[in-house]
Amino acid sequence: MDFHHVTVLLDETVDAVVTNPSGRYVDCTLGGSGHSQKVLTKLDANGKLICFDQDDKAICHAQEIFGKDERITLVNRNFEYLEETLKELDLLPVNGILFDLGVSSPQLDEAKRGFSYMQDAPLDMRMDPLSSLTAQELVNSWSEEELAEVIWKYGEEKWSKRIAQFIVRKRNERAVETTGDLVEAIKAAVPAAVRRSGPHPAKRTFQAIRIAVNDELGVLDRVLDQALRCLDHGGRIGVITFHSLEDRIVKDRMNSWLGRCTCPPELPICRCEAKKVAKVLTRKPILPSEEEVEQNPRSRSAKLRVAEKI
Repeated sequence: MDFHHVTVLLDETVDAVVTNPSGRYVDCTLGGSGHSQKVLTKLDANGKLICFDQDDKAICHAQEIFGKDERITLVNRNFEYLEETLKELDLLPVNGILFDLGVSSPQLDEAKRGFSYMQDAPLDMRMDPLSSLTAQELVNSWSEEELAEVIWKYGEEKWSKRIAQFIVRKRNERAVETTGDLVEAIKAAVPAAVRRSGPHPAKRTFQAIRIAVNDELGVLDRVLDQALRCLDHGGRIGVITFHSLEDRIVKDRMNSWLGRCTCPPELPICRCEAKKVAKVLTRKPILPSEEEVEQNPRSRSAKLRVAEKI
């Protein structure tokens, strides 16, 4: 597979995060290596870049691109293990960490990965091909109530209950084994008038199932405080999100680093001992330009937030 990926908010992210040419930096979402290549152009011979990706194809692609560049270390692992891995490699603290969340274009475009509702393929959706839970197992074994909750919570799909009902109805006839099977069930559940307008009727449901299969929001929630601990003073963290649930987690966590008191207003003195550990550099998230959206429609929903450890 040609692991080609159009990197989103490339200059904005790297310029915000990389401030020391001799520093240590982490790209937690290597993907097609776009951000990593840009970071390396800003580093001198003493700089270091550590790249994480749980997809071995992304690692192989990066090995071809970077060759024997001694500044770079590739880690075939989920970024959930960020702090543990950097300790093992004796590379703490670092000067900057960046995240480009969501699914990469090569994963979407390779039919057999089962991420796309536009191509018929076995239902998979695993970012890590070695992980145990697949989309096929999820849609065929989870209860109707669990499916409805996932589709509503992670896809914000208003037809979630009806879609879950139709998935269960279809799997009672025979197993839902392919992306095409799942799309059929979703289209049957969504009223014709809705199908004729707006985005593809399966878009939100596929997003929700992908998030659940890969525990994307749980991993994000668990890694953000780790990332802050891994930073040296003055180090920066930049996070690109692609939907509201991700952005809400990042925004709320960065705000929690500002040290604002969370005690009930009726308490006469502060008991939470809130301490400011970072400053948020993006009062509002940085969005892609109109030119970038025109060239890469997948960037339309991207938002970049940046914080600096103090």
